[in-house]
Formats: sequence, structure tokens, C-alpha cells
Amino acid sequence: MRPQPGDQAAGPAWVAGAGRLGGGPARADVIAAVAALSLFAVAAAVGATLYLLGRPVHASAAPLFAQWLPHAGPGTPLAMAVAVLVCWRGPELAARLPWRSLLALAYATAVAWTSSLALVDGWQRGVAGRLTTRYEYLHEVPGVTSIPAMLRGFAARILDFQPDSWTTHVAGHPPGALLVFVWLDRAGLGGGAAAGVLCMLVAALVAVAVPHTVRLLGTDEAARAVVPFVVVFPGAVWSGVSADGLFAGVTAASVALLAHGVARRVAGAAFAGGALLAFGCYLSYGLVLMAPIVVAVLILAGPQRRTAWWAAAGAVLVAAGFTAAGFDWLTGYDLVVVRYYQGLASRRPYGYWVWADLAVLAVAAGPVAAVVLRRAASAGWRACAGVRGLGRSGTGGFRAWSRNAGRAAVVGMRGTGPGTHGRWLLPLAAAAAIVAADLSGYSKAEVERIWLPFGVWLMAGVALIPAGDRRIWLATQAAVALTVNHLLLTTW
Repeated sequence: MRPQPGDQAAGPAWVAGAGRLGGGPARADVIAAVAALSLFAVAAAVGATLYLLGRPVHASAAPLFAQWLPHAGPGTPLAMAVAVLVCWRGPELAARLPWRSLLALAYATAVAWTSSLALVDGWQRGVAGRLTTRYEYLHEVPGVTSIPAMLRGFAARILDFQPDSWTTHVAGHPPGALLVFVWLDRAGLGGGAAAGVLCMLVAALVAVAVPHTVRLLGTDEAARAVVPFVVVFPGAVWSGVSADGLFAGVTAASVALLAHGVARRVAGAAFAGGALLAFGCYLSYGLVLMAPIVVAVLILAGPQRRTAWWAAAGAVLVAAGFTAAGFDWLTGYDLVVVRYYQGLASRRPYGYWVWADLAVLAVAAGPVAAVVLRRAASAGWRACAGVRGLGRSGTGGFRAWSRNAGRAAVVGMRGTGPGTHGRWLLPLAAAAAIVAADLSGYSKAEVERIWLPFGVWLMAGVALIPAGDRRIWLATQAAVALTVNHLLLTTW
């Protein structure tokens, strides 16, 4: 595959200066990936040591919430075949296929990847039975005989140790998550199989939404580089099957709609994007942390972002609808914090999870996430470097200085030239969301699935990696997913 325009724009000095390992990736990239995997190994060792010392961190196979169980299943051959085909032909097809055909192929392949990983655990254990346990949403679906009554009384059932307390996952989320499965049941598609398939089909939307957003706000070449990486994203291990995969698909689609609306000045798309983003906040409280990614989209959209008012209108409409129906988001959130510490979270040590959660990203988003963040941080620093020089000019007074500084900051955030703008801001925005979630202390363990909606946007910066290095990183991503899925039995 020929080098892409952005590869040189990424800065020959900082790429070449990093050194090369023979004909392989840059030395600094390898160091970043090894450091991420080493942090995961340290987290596993510390978790095991604390368990032996009688101070468990309360996550089997810490830092992952899983059980050690080497196994294979009917999905094993398919998952390996998908991995080989994507690593072998993915970059080439991504570079030459017509855009719409590429997105259709990406979606179909992402569905195949996610479902095959789920089927490594077998149909019943990996798909049909995953959402039917007493902790899950489907456990509560039969009891919802009136949706209006459920919404009005939802908050009163959040706290634990009541006769009618919601089950764990329903209590831990706003009512939108339960509503999805109630609607599915009322459409005649009840049961664990339909729910599991829905989660996988919606989760696979990230393979379309993330590259399409990058193309709208950046370049065609950058977007095409992203496609293979979101297709074999390691987080698919948890997308199939968990409701968090569905959340990731919904929020990714909403960001893509918002980007389309503001970049192309399409009011309907902006309105739909805003409404879907707001609905995402009624799927999971933590999805308010999509805010940094939304801000990044608006910055990259430039002057066209006036259409964002339509997105705000869509968001307000959804929030007003839930409030009018009887559910107050802030009240629900306050009660969920109490419920959170009524359970296992009160026994999970913050001092361990505040860094071990970040270590989980090495497998949930793959080691390439560390490579992207290293390059994104460097590119962002260089792109904004011009702002630092403004303070030395001293001409035109404070008002002129502040006006020029603002303009320079926006230019810096958008990039330094064709092929580079947008490549670093989206992954750094995703990293900001992850850090905020981590420091909050409300995501102690299980972040391999909880952070899926943020982790997929780390892949938006893959074009920062030189084209010649991408295939080996793609193979590494697939290998991590296959290894985790076959050595551990993931839960939830």
C-alpha cells in the first residue's frame, strides 16, 4: 500500500528520531506498547499478590473481571479466519474500495468478528445466556407491565436491600437501558438470544461511525487507515455480549451524526445526533463523559458548527421527555452513587484500581492505543506550539493578543496542514474522558466493558502511525483479542 499524505506531515523528525527496529515499527512506539502491556502484567501480579495476602481486590483474574479458563469453541476457527483476512487484505481494501462499499464491508466484518469471539464461549454461554442472569436487564423485563409506571417509580427502586430493589445492572443505569430490552420484548423478540444479537449488531456500528467521523472532520486517507483497526478492535471481546457494547454503538453513531450535521450543515443529522447523545446519557450515567469527544467534534467542524444548535435542541427534547415521564436524571445519579457503595465497590481499593483500570486498556483497547496516544500527544504539542510564542510578541495590546491566541489555538487543535488535522484531537479527547472516569472512582474494575464507548475513539488517531507499520500493529491487536478470549471466560 502506498504511503499516505499524512505520514510525512506527522513530522519526519519525531518519527525518524524515534529510531527503527530493523524494518519494524519505531522504537518509541514499541516502547509505548510494551510499557502498556507491562503495566497490565504488573496489575495482574499485584492483584494476585493482594489476594494471597488476604486483601483481595474483588475481581477474579484481576485486573480483568473474568475467570481463568483456557478454552476453544465453535467461534474459534471463524475468529482466527477473520483476523487473518483483515490483517492480510484489510489495509489494501481500505485504501482502494469506494467509501460506501468499504463501510458496508467494515460493518459486516465487525459483526463477524464480534459474534465469532462470543461464540468461542459457545452459543448458550457466550450469546443466548449472557443477558439472562439475575443481575442483568432481562431479569426485570417481565415485571415491566407499564412503561409510564416504570419510569415514574424507577428512582424509588434504585437503592439495595428493599423488597423491590432493581437488579444490579438495572439499578446501576438510567431507565433507558431497561427500556431498550422492554421494547425489544414487546416487538416479539424477547429472550437472551435476541438481546445478545441486538447488542452485537449495534456494537458493530463503531466500525462505520468512527471512520466516517474522521473522514468528515479530517481526510479520506486518515479515515481509511482507521477502518481495519475498528473492525478488529479488541474490545469486541466484551461487545459480544454486553449492553456496554450496545452503548458504544449508540454513542459512536450519535457522534457520527453530529459530525455529519455540523460539518455538512445538515440540521436533521445534527438534531438526530444530539437526541441520540442525550438518549445515551439515559442508557448509562457515565456517558455524560462523551462531552470531551463532542467538544472535539465541534472544534474540528470549524465555522460550520453553528448547526450544533439543532443538536442542542434534540438533546433537550429527549431530556425533557424523560423528565416529563417521571424520571429525574440527577436524582437517579445521586441514588446510584449510594447503591454503588452498597455493593462490591465499597470493598474494592481505590489505590489499586485507579491505576489498574488504566492498565486494562492495554488489552481492552489493545497496545496500539498506547502508540496512538504517544503520537497524538506529540502531534498535539507541536500543533499548539505556535500559541506559546504569542506571549512574546507584546504588540497590539491584550485584546489583540487574546484574539490572536484564540485563533492560533483553534488552528493548532485542527492541525498543521492537510492530512494531519483531526488525527490527534479525537483520541486525546477520548483519553480525557477515560481519565475523568478513572479518577472519579465510580469505575473500579470492569472497565474493559464500561469504557468501550470511549476506548473505540482512541483508534481515531491510527493515521498518525506510518503506513508501513500499521499491518504489524493490526496483527498485534487481533492477537491480543484472541489470546484474552481463549484464555479467560469473560463475564457480564
